[in-house]
Amino acid sequence: MAFNQQPFCNPSIPFTGLIHGGLQEGKMITISGRALPGSGRFHVNLQCGSSAGADIALHFNPRYDGDSCVVSNTLQHGSWGAEERKSISILPAGSAFSLLITVGRDSYQLTINGMHFSDYKHRIPFYPVDTISVGGKVTISSIVFQNTVFPGHVAFPAQSPFNTGQAFPAQPGFPSYPAFPAQPGFPSYPAFPAQPGFPSQPAFPPAMPAVPYRSTIKFKPGRSITIQGTPHPGATRFHVNLNYNFGIALHYNPRFNDNVVVRNTRQGENWGAEERGGGLHFQRGKPFTLTICCENECFRILVNGVQAHTYTHHVPAFKISSLEVDGDVSLTSVTV
Repeated sequence: MAFNQQPFCNPSIPFTGLIHGGLQEGKMITISGRALPGSGRFHVNLQCGSSAGADIALHFNPRYDGDSCVVSNTLQHGSWGAEERKSISILPAGSAFSLLITVGRDSYQLTINGMHFSDYKHRIPFYPVDTISVGGKVTISSIVFQNTVFPGHVAFPAQSPFNTGQAFPAQPGFPSYPAFPAQPGFPSYPAFPAQPGFPSQPAFPPAMPAVPYRSTIKFKPGRSITIQGTPHPGATRFHVNLNYNFGIALHYNPRFNDNVVVRNTRQGENWGAEERGGGLHFQRGKPFTLTICCENECFRILVNGVQAHTYTHHVPAFKISSLEVDGDVSLTSVTV
């Protein structure tokens, strides 16, 4: 997996957000929410920019009024194309849902609650798409982004498309030279500046986080943590702890031998009652993306873009001061 942007948690509707780096083949976007009860409709748009007249590459539009169907369409140069309609039975009004959009070479693959729903062929190229918008009769708990790479390729954080002009570090026995020395008769140019939406990256990708991993954090409602990694092939367990001065506000502990994820809080030396429901959403040797969204009353925990667990705050979130990951796991990235 490659570097993923922070998810959007509990956005106000209508919502418009930037897709960092735009769309690429293999990119996955998971929208988790609830269709509001009663008549009405909502939409999820993948569009080229955020202006009012922007082209919409994918318009996903469940309708619960007279049409009672899901409409998919494209808006290009101000004109809608031919509608594609399917039954809405898989997404009833008032129900929670998880919509996964996977960018394919020829189409968007749409999956609802883990079941394939449809393939929507590209009518306009996907590479100019850089914005997601949601509107209508719906509440959204999270919008999560994942990038994939082809098997056998090492994933590194996305690099700037421009050479920053940074010199290679000096090696033993070799003198250090500037990246691009000025040549006689040719002007010297500075490195390209970072472009909006594309932060400048170092010349070499940073090393993957070591385990055990520990870092200082500040956490509060509205913030989230995204952890990417892979359990060891023979893993028995690993844990993610959100610590505070006097204990652990959230102990999140996948246990493979027991096929369960234990959630708990430790105050001082005293552990609370374990929570074990919700199943194990991790597999030995398989990469995962774990997102912990902090809400006012609870942590909302997503695994691979799908809500797996919630955990009510036993300690005020603002007291959390550090993050710890340890156990039978390798880490790819940690984003706070």
